[in-house]
Amino acid sequence: MRLLLIEDDQRMAETVAAALAESGHQVDIVGDGAEGFDRALNGRYDVVVIDRMLPGMDGLAVVAGLRDRDIKVPVLLLTALGSVSDRVAGLRGGADDYLVKPFSMVELEARVEALGRRSSGLSDALLTVGTLALDRMQRRVWRGDKLVHLQPREYQLLEMLMQNAPAVVTRMMLLEQIWRFRFDPGTNLVESHVSRLRTKIDRGGDPPLIHTIKGEGYAVRAG
Repeated sequence: MRLLLIEDDQRMAETVAAALAESGHQVDIVGDGAEGFDRALNGRYDVVVIDRMLPGMDGLAVVAGLRDRDIKVPVLLLTALGSVSDRVAGLRGGADDYLVKPFSMVELEARVEALGRRSSGLSDALLTVGTLALDRMQRRVWRGDKLVHLQPREYQLLEMLMQNAPAVVTRMMLLEQIWRFRFDPGTNLVESHVSRLRTKIDRGGDPPLIHTIKGEGYAVRAG
């Protein structure tokens, strides 16, 4: 993907850009909000990553300006302001996702890649990974020729994992997208649902498809 990073902290910008480049992405760096706004308007980017507080033009103003001009590129907002009201302001201001500093590079990469897949129009009616198939029109799941009966949350969880496969989906991303939490409740909510889902999908002697990536999150991967 082609990414635009608007970040005035040069060291932070270089670190983020290096991590994203290692994942195969092309990253353009801009250190000023106004210049970044112009680049986002005139460049064709798959995702724009914007720092909240910028010289020249505030990060929220950049996002608002893009949306006012009907620029629909997905935006990930980076900020040190982590209160609920700050998160709400960013999302209501037009950002698609919100990540509070300091953050894990693994989570940043996962969120950027998820936004990129969303913007590419990934809306296939049938998602498949190995012998696992999910029909998004009928909301049905099969493992091989066996129909798997899932509860609504289990279905949402599997759909998100398969939509992002084979990439890692972090625990916080699942909490935000499925349970609408903007904070970590400190419970085993995700772990218990993944455990039940794994029991239904991977039982019966088939090679396991649902994987726990230690320290990162979860992924659906064949082989």
